[in-house]
Amino acid sequence: MKTRTLVLIATLLAMPPAGLIAMAQQAPSTPPEAAQPTPDPQRQYLAQNAKQPGWQVTPSGLQFKIDQRATNPAAVRPALTDIVTVHYRGTLIDGKEFDSSYKRGQPATFPLNRLIRGWQEGISMMRVGEKWQFAIPSDLGYGPKGAGDDIPPGATLLFTVELLDVRKPDNTNLLDPKNWGR
Repeated sequence: MKTRTLVLIATLLAMPPAGLIAMAQQAPSTPPEAAQPTPDPQRQYLAQNAKQPGWQVTPSGLQFKIDQRATNPAAVRPALTDIVTVHYRGTLIDGKEFDSSYKRGQPATFPLNRLIRGWQEGISMMRVGEKWQFAIPSDLGYGPKGAGDDIPPGATLLFTVELLDVRKPDNTNLLDPKNWGR
């Protein structure tokens, strides 16, 4: 009985490696097409956009292109604690517009440090009177949650922004959006 059990165990232990070797020899050397990851259109867009003339990329991944420079070289650049007045248009990579101060016919005023990280970084590099384009990766925008019905999760955001004015905050409670336009 002991001999028969030992032979059975030895046979079972010897079989899996042989079976694995046979399976490995039959397996294709490259994975099938279905196993390849699906390309992410957001990343593809950013990779292609970065190669376009005039576009620059910051270490964070923010992409920008300067369309109009300030006529006054001493024009102010905003600090993160400043309040900025801008005209802007925002779209997704498919061209769908999700917001536009131009359409409303009125520029928008915001505390810069209350905006998405892509705007904070990008607008802080601008001077009053300049017009820039931004391609903002999702992690500098609204991330995996998106925003409302118009900005899906993981969306790359495209903006045209004109910096019209910069001012220092006063003692107004800037946490209250009613005071942002003052």
